[in-house]
Amino acid sequence: MYKVAYQKRAERTLLKLPGHLVTRIQTKLEQIALNPYARHNNVTKLRDQPGYRLRVGDWRIIYEIHDDKLIVLVMKIAPRGSVYR
Repeated sequence: MYKVAYQKRAERTLLKLPGHLVTRIQTKLEQIALNPYARHNNVTKLRDQPGYRLRVGDWRIIYEIHDDKLIVLVMKIAPRGSVYR
């Protein structure tokens, strides 16, 4: 099983979100950590950069999978319009 780790920027954003949204995001990330390569709803491989995108409501979570360390690294959490900038 993989562990979920957060970059500082993503962790700061997560702490500012409402509690119900934090719970939804963490639940989805825990499901991904159980089997990161399974077909999950709302997950898309990014085209122009390494990693994946998870959609939770109007929010997007950008993450990478590090097989050597068994980590799902959350890089960025942002609203839909600004996550890809």
